[in-house]
Amino acid sequence: MAQWGAAFSIIAAIGGAALFAAVHKLEEGHTGVYYRGGALLTATSGPGFHLMLPFITSYRSVQTTLQTDEVKNVPCGTSGGVMIYFDRIEVVNFLVPSAVFDIVRNFTADYDKALIFNKVHHELNQFCSVHSLQEVYIGLFDQIDENLKLTLQEDLTSMAPGLIIQAVRVTKPNIPESIRRNYELMESEKTKLLITQQTQKVVEKEAETERIKAIIEAEKVAQVSEIKFGQKVMEKETEKRISEIEDGAFLARQRTRADAEFYTANKLADANKLKLTPQYLQLVKFQAIAANSKIYFGSEIPQMFVDSGAKPPAAATVSAAAAAALWGDLSVD
Repeated sequence: MAQWGAAFSIIAAIGGAALFAAVHKLEEGHTGVYYRGGALLTATSGPGFHLMLPFITSYRSVQTTLQTDEVKNVPCGTSGGVMIYFDRIEVVNFLVPSAVFDIVRNFTADYDKALIFNKVHHELNQFCSVHSLQEVYIGLFDQIDENLKLTLQEDLTSMAPGLIIQAVRVTKPNIPESIRRNYELMESEKTKLLITQQTQKVVEKEAETERIKAIIEAEKVAQVSEIKFGQKVMEKETEKRISEIEDGAFLARQRTRADAEFYTANKLADANKLKLTPQYLQLVKFQAIAANSKIYFGSEIPQMFVDSGAKPPAAATVSAAAAAALWGDLSVD
Protein backbone atom coordinates (compact mmCIF):
# COMPACT_ATOMS: atom_id res chain seq x y z
CA MET A 1 0.00 0.00 0.00
CA ALA A 2 2.86 2.32 0.74
CA GLN A 3 4.18 1.78 -2.77
CA TRP A 4 0.78 2.61 -4.29
CA GLY A 5 0.61 5.75 -2.22
CA ALA A 6 4.05 6.88 -3.33
CA ALA A 7 3.20 6.21 -6.98
CA PHE A 8 -0.03 8.15 -6.67
CA SER A 9 1.83 11.01 -5.11
CA ILE A 10 4.34 11.02 -7.94
CA ILE A 11 1.58 10.92 -10.56
CA ALA A 12 -0.25 13.72 -8.79
CA ALA A 13 2.91 15.80 -8.63
CA ILE A 14 3.62 15.22 -12.31
CA GLY A 15 -0.01 16.02 -13.20
CA GLY A 16 0.12 19.21 -11.14
CA ALA A 17 3.38 20.28 -12.77
CA ALA A 18 1.98 19.47 -16.23
CA LEU A 19 -1.18 21.43 -15.48
CA PHE A 20 0.87 24.30 -14.15
CA ALA A 21 3.01 24.24 -17.30
CA ALA A 22 -0.02 23.98 -19.59
CA VAL A 23 -1.89 27.00 -18.16
CA HIS A 24 -0.51 30.43 -18.97
CA LYS A 25 -1.82 34.02 -18.84
CA LEU A 26 -1.45 36.88 -21.33
CA GLU A 27 -1.77 40.50 -20.20
CA GLU A 28 -3.97 43.05 -21.92
CA GLY A 29 -2.16 44.65 -24.85
CA HIS A 30 -0.17 41.51 -25.62
CA THR A 31 -0.46 38.71 -28.17
CA GLY A 32 0.85 35.18 -27.55
CA VAL A 33 2.83 33.21 -30.13
CA TYR A 34 3.65 29.50 -29.67
CA TYR A 35 6.64 27.29 -30.43
CA ARG A 36 6.73 23.50 -30.52
CA GLY A 37 10.06 21.88 -30.88
CA GLY A 38 11.50 25.24 -31.89
CA ALA A 39 8.99 25.65 -34.74
CA LEU A 40 6.63 28.61 -34.73
CA LEU A 41 2.98 27.57 -34.66
CA THR A 42 0.42 29.44 -36.73
CA ALA A 43 -1.96 29.86 -33.80
CA THR A 44 -1.87 33.05 -31.73
CA SER A 45 -3.86 34.03 -28.65
CA GLY A 46 -5.11 37.18 -27.04
CA PRO A 47 -5.20 38.38 -23.42
CA GLY A 48 -6.45 35.94 -20.75
CA PHE A 49 -5.77 32.35 -19.58
CA HIS A 50 -4.84 29.73 -22.17
CA LEU A 51 -3.79 26.05 -22.31
CA MET A 52 -0.95 24.45 -24.22
CA LEU A 53 0.83 21.12 -24.27
CA PRO A 54 3.11 21.10 -21.27
CA PHE A 55 6.86 20.59 -21.68
CA ILE A 56 6.46 20.45 -25.48
CA THR A 57 4.92 23.80 -26.40
CA SER A 58 6.33 27.15 -25.27
CA TYR A 59 4.99 30.66 -25.80
CA ARG A 60 6.20 34.27 -26.05
CA SER A 61 4.16 37.31 -25.11
CA VAL A 62 4.51 40.08 -27.73
CA GLN A 63 3.44 43.62 -26.73
CA THR A 64 1.06 45.31 -29.19
CA THR A 65 0.47 48.55 -27.32
CA LEU A 66 2.58 51.70 -27.46
CA GLN A 67 6.09 51.08 -26.18
CA THR A 68 9.39 52.96 -26.09
CA ASP A 69 12.65 51.33 -27.15
CA GLU A 70 15.80 53.07 -25.91
CA VAL A 71 18.92 52.81 -28.05
CA LYS A 72 21.90 53.89 -25.94
CA ASN A 73 25.43 55.07 -26.65
CA VAL A 74 25.25 55.17 -30.44
CA PRO A 75 28.61 56.10 -32.04
CA CYS A 76 28.50 58.36 -35.04
CA GLY A 77 31.32 59.64 -37.26
CA THR A 78 30.81 62.98 -39.02
CA SER A 79 32.01 63.83 -42.53
CA GLY A 80 34.95 65.69 -40.98
CA GLY A 81 36.16 62.59 -39.13
CA VAL A 82 35.03 63.62 -35.63
CA MET A 83 33.56 60.76 -33.58
CA ILE A 84 30.55 61.72 -31.46
CA TYR A 85 28.19 59.63 -29.32
CA PHE A 86 24.45 59.86 -28.81
CA ASP A 87 23.70 58.85 -25.22
CA ARG A 88 20.08 57.88 -25.78
CA ILE A 89 17.67 57.65 -28.68
CA GLU A 90 14.07 56.83 -27.84
CA VAL A 91 11.86 55.18 -30.48
CA VAL A 92 8.15 55.15 -29.64
CA ASN A 93 6.39 52.39 -31.61
CA PHE A 94 3.56 49.90 -31.56
CA LEU A 95 2.77 46.64 -33.34
CA VAL A 96 -0.56 45.94 -35.03
CA PRO A 97 -1.94 42.66 -33.55
CA SER A 98 -2.76 41.22 -36.98
CA ALA A 99 0.89 41.59 -38.03
CA VAL A 100 2.35 39.81 -34.99
CA PHE A 101 2.65 36.36 -36.58
CA ASP A 102 4.36 37.55 -39.79
CA ILE A 103 6.83 39.81 -37.98
CA VAL A 104 7.71 37.12 -35.39
CA ARG A 105 8.13 34.54 -38.14
CA ASN A 106 10.46 36.82 -40.13
CA PHE A 107 12.33 38.59 -37.31
CA THR A 108 11.65 36.42 -34.17
CA ALA A 109 9.88 37.64 -31.07
CA ASP A 110 12.79 40.01 -30.45
CA TYR A 111 11.99 41.83 -33.68
CA ASP A 112 12.87 45.25 -32.20
CA LYS A 113 16.59 44.35 -32.13
CA ALA A 114 16.73 43.87 -35.89
CA LEU A 115 14.07 46.38 -36.96
CA ILE A 116 14.69 49.22 -34.50
CA PHE A 117 17.98 49.01 -32.64
CA ASN A 118 20.10 47.97 -35.60
CA LYS A 119 18.25 50.28 -38.00
CA VAL A 120 18.76 53.25 -35.68
CA HIS A 121 22.52 52.61 -35.58
CA HIS A 122 22.64 52.27 -39.35
CA GLU A 123 20.49 55.28 -40.26
CA LEU A 124 22.14 57.56 -37.71
CA ASN A 125 25.60 56.69 -39.03
CA GLN A 126 24.37 57.27 -42.57
CA PHE A 127 23.17 60.72 -41.55
CA CYS A 128 26.36 61.68 -39.73
CA SER A 129 28.64 60.48 -42.51
CA VAL A 130 27.29 63.05 -44.99
CA HIS A 131 27.11 66.01 -42.58
CA SER A 132 29.68 68.05 -40.73
CA LEU A 133 29.94 68.35 -36.96
CA GLN A 134 28.49 71.85 -37.16
CA GLU A 135 25.42 70.52 -38.98
CA VAL A 136 24.94 67.47 -36.74
CA TYR A 137 25.52 69.29 -33.47
CA ILE A 138 23.82 72.59 -34.23
CA GLY A 139 22.63 73.30 -37.76
CA LEU A 140 20.54 70.19 -38.48
CA PHE A 141 20.13 68.77 -34.99
CA ASP A 142 16.48 69.77 -34.81
CA GLN A 143 15.82 67.71 -37.96
CA ILE A 144 17.53 64.48 -36.89
CA ASP A 145 14.57 63.02 -35.02
CA GLU A 146 12.08 63.73 -37.81
CA ASN A 147 14.42 62.45 -40.53
CA LEU A 148 15.18 59.33 -38.52
CA LYS A 149 11.48 58.68 -37.96
CA LEU A 150 10.65 59.03 -41.66
CA THR A 151 13.56 56.83 -42.73
CA LEU A 152 12.72 54.08 -40.22
CA GLN A 153 9.04 54.10 -41.14
CA GLU A 154 9.82 53.97 -44.85
CA ASP A 155 11.98 50.88 -44.38
CA LEU A 156 9.54 49.21 -41.97
CA THR A 157 6.63 49.74 -44.36
CA SER A 158 8.39 47.55 -46.92
CA MET A 159 10.15 45.14 -44.57
CA ALA A 160 7.69 44.72 -41.66
CA PRO A 161 4.23 46.12 -42.39
CA GLY A 162 2.28 46.59 -39.19
CA LEU A 163 5.14 48.02 -37.11
CA ILE A 164 4.41 51.74 -36.71
CA ILE A 165 6.93 54.35 -35.54
CA GLN A 166 5.07 56.95 -33.51
CA ALA A 167 7.95 59.29 -32.62
CA VAL A 168 11.74 59.48 -32.29
CA ARG A 169 13.54 61.53 -29.62
CA VAL A 170 17.26 62.17 -29.97
CA THR A 171 19.40 63.58 -27.17
CA LYS A 172 22.22 66.03 -27.77
CA PRO A 173 25.36 64.10 -28.78
CA ASN A 174 28.56 64.10 -26.75
CA ILE A 175 31.45 65.75 -28.58
CA PRO A 176 35.17 66.16 -27.67
CA GLU A 177 35.72 68.56 -24.79
CA SER A 178 37.91 70.99 -26.75
CA ILE A 179 35.33 71.26 -29.51
CA ARG A 180 32.53 71.60 -26.97
CA ARG A 181 34.32 74.56 -25.32
CA ASN A 182 34.70 76.20 -28.71
CA TYR A 183 31.00 75.74 -29.37
CA GLU A 184 30.14 77.15 -25.96
CA LEU A 185 32.36 80.15 -26.66
CA MET A 186 30.73 80.54 -30.05
CA GLU A 187 27.27 80.34 -28.50
CA SER A 188 28.33 82.93 -25.93
CA GLU A 189 29.47 85.25 -28.70
CA LYS A 190 26.23 84.62 -30.57
CA THR A 191 24.32 85.46 -27.42
CA LYS A 192 26.27 88.70 -27.06
CA LEU A 193 25.61 89.47 -30.71
CA LEU A 194 21.90 88.79 -30.24
CA ILE A 195 21.86 91.02 -27.16
CA THR A 196 23.62 93.77 -29.14
CA GLN A 197 21.19 93.35 -32.00
CA GLN A 198 18.23 93.45 -29.65
CA THR A 199 19.66 96.54 -27.94
CA GLN A 200 20.11 98.14 -31.33
CA LYS A 201 16.54 97.26 -32.23
CA VAL A 202 15.34 98.78 -28.95
CA VAL A 203 17.30 101.97 -29.63
CA GLU A 204 16.00 102.08 -33.19
CA LYS A 205 12.49 101.47 -31.92
CA GLU A 206 12.81 104.24 -29.36
CA ALA A 207 14.17 106.58 -32.04
CA GLU A 208 11.33 105.57 -34.33
CA THR A 209 8.88 106.22 -31.51
CA GLU A 210 10.38 109.65 -30.90
CA ARG A 211 10.23 110.39 -34.62
CA ILE A 212 6.60 109.33 -34.79
CA LYS A 213 5.83 111.46 -31.73
CA ALA A 214 7.57 114.43 -33.34
CA ILE A 215 5.64 113.87 -36.55
CA ILE A 216 2.38 113.64 -34.61
CA GLU A 217 3.20 116.83 -32.70
CA ALA A 218 4.13 118.60 -35.94
CA GLU A 219 0.95 117.38 -37.60
CA LYS A 220 -1.05 118.53 -34.59
CA VAL A 221 0.56 121.98 -34.70
CA ALA A 222 0.02 122.14 -38.45
CA GLN A 223 -3.62 121.13 -38.06
CA VAL A 224 -4.13 123.70 -35.29
CA SER A 225 -2.45 126.37 -37.43
CA GLU A 226 -4.59 125.35 -40.37
CA ILE A 227 -7.73 125.58 -38.24
CA LYS A 228 -6.69 128.99 -36.90
CA PHE A 229 -5.85 130.17 -40.41
CA GLY A 230 -9.23 128.92 -41.58
CA GLN A 231 -10.88 130.78 -38.73
CA LYS A 232 -9.04 133.98 -39.65
CA VAL A 233 -9.98 133.53 -43.31
CA MET A 234 -13.60 133.00 -42.30
CA GLU A 235 -13.43 136.09 -40.07
CA LYS A 236 -11.96 138.16 -42.90
CA GLU A 237 -14.55 136.82 -45.32
CA THR A 238 -17.27 137.65 -42.80
CA GLU A 239 -15.83 141.15 -42.37
CA LYS A 240 -15.63 141.49 -46.13
CA ARG A 241 -19.23 140.43 -46.54
CA ILE A 242 -20.29 142.79 -43.74
CA SER A 243 -18.29 145.60 -45.40
CA GLU A 244 -19.84 144.76 -48.75
CA ILE A 245 -23.29 144.81 -47.18
CA GLU A 246 -22.56 148.12 -45.45
CA ASP A 247 -21.10 149.57 -48.65
CA GLY A 248 -24.13 148.35 -50.53
CA ALA A 249 -26.42 149.91 -47.95
CA PHE A 250 -24.43 153.20 -48.02
CA LEU A 251 -24.44 153.20 -51.81
CA ALA A 252 -28.15 152.54 -51.82
CA ARG A 253 -28.67 155.43 -49.38
CA GLN A 254 -26.47 157.72 -51.47
CA ARG A 255 -28.22 156.63 -54.63
CA THR A 256 -31.58 157.24 -52.99
CA ARG A 257 -30.40 160.64 -51.73
CA ALA A 258 -28.96 161.55 -55.15
CA ASP A 259 -32.15 160.39 -56.81
CA ALA A 260 -34.12 162.53 -54.37
CA GLU A 261 -31.89 165.55 -54.95
CA PHE A 262 -32.03 164.95 -58.68
CA TYR A 263 -35.77 164.70 -58.45
CA THR A 264 -35.90 167.88 -56.35
CA ALA A 265 -33.60 169.69 -58.77
CA ASN A 266 -35.69 168.53 -61.72
CA LYS A 267 -38.85 169.64 -60.05
CA LEU A 268 -37.22 172.95 -59.04
CA ALA A 269 -36.00 173.45 -62.59
CA ASP A 270 -39.47 172.66 -63.89
CA ALA A 271 -40.91 175.10 -61.35
CA ASN A 272 -38.36 177.76 -62.33
CA LYS A 273 -39.26 177.25 -65.97
CA LEU A 274 -42.83 177.97 -65.05
CA LYS A 275 -41.89 180.71 -62.58
CA LEU A 276 -39.15 182.66 -64.37
CA THR A 277 -41.31 184.48 -66.86
CA PRO A 278 -40.23 187.88 -68.32
CA GLN A 279 -42.71 189.64 -66.11
CA TYR A 280 -41.39 187.87 -62.99
CA LEU A 281 -37.79 188.67 -63.89
CA GLN A 282 -38.78 192.33 -64.45
CA LEU A 283 -40.35 192.36 -61.01
CA VAL A 284 -37.25 190.89 -59.41
CA LYS A 285 -35.09 193.44 -61.16
CA PHE A 286 -37.13 196.33 -59.80
CA GLN A 287 -37.15 194.81 -56.34
CA ALA A 288 -33.37 194.60 -56.47
CA ILE A 289 -33.05 198.22 -57.54
CA ALA A 290 -35.48 199.36 -54.92
CA ALA A 291 -33.44 197.63 -52.24
CA ASN A 292 -30.50 200.02 -52.92
CA SER A 293 -30.63 203.35 -50.93
CA LYS A 294 -28.56 205.40 -53.34
CA ILE A 295 -27.61 205.33 -57.01
CA TYR A 296 -25.06 207.67 -58.48
CA PHE A 297 -24.91 208.62 -62.17
CA GLY A 298 -22.25 210.52 -64.04
CA SER A 299 -21.58 211.78 -67.51
CA GLU A 300 -19.62 208.69 -67.99
CA ILE A 301 -20.55 205.86 -65.87
CA PRO A 302 -17.52 203.68 -65.21
CA GLN A 303 -18.73 202.55 -61.83
CA MET A 304 -21.86 202.21 -59.74
CA PHE A 305 -21.91 202.56 -55.93
CA VAL A 306 -24.74 201.12 -53.91
CA ASP A 307 -25.33 201.97 -50.22
CA SER A 308 -27.48 199.75 -48.12
CA GLY A 309 -29.00 201.02 -44.91
CA ALA A 310 -29.03 197.62 -43.32
CA LYS A 311 -25.36 196.75 -44.05
CA PRO A 312 -22.03 198.64 -44.10
CA PRO A 313 -21.39 200.48 -47.43
CA ALA A 314 -20.11 198.21 -50.15
CA ALA A 315 -18.99 198.96 -53.70
CA ALA A 316 -19.80 196.81 -56.65
CA THR A 317 -17.84 197.37 -59.84
CA VAL A 318 -19.82 196.95 -63.02
CA SER A 319 -18.57 197.34 -66.51
CA ALA A 320 -19.57 200.47 -68.40
CA ALA A 321 -21.51 198.45 -70.93
CA ALA A 322 -23.52 196.71 -68.18
CA ALA A 323 -24.25 200.04 -66.47
CA ALA A 324 -25.33 201.59 -69.76
CA ALA A 325 -27.58 198.68 -70.44
CA LEU A 326 -29.09 198.99 -66.98
CA TRP A 327 -29.51 202.72 -67.48
CA GLY A 328 -31.19 202.16 -70.78
CA ASP A 329 -33.65 199.80 -69.22
CA LEU A 330 -34.44 202.30 -66.50
CA SER A 331 -34.94 205.10 -69.05
CA VAL A 332 -37.35 202.99 -71.01
CA ASP A 333 -39.36 202.18 -67.94
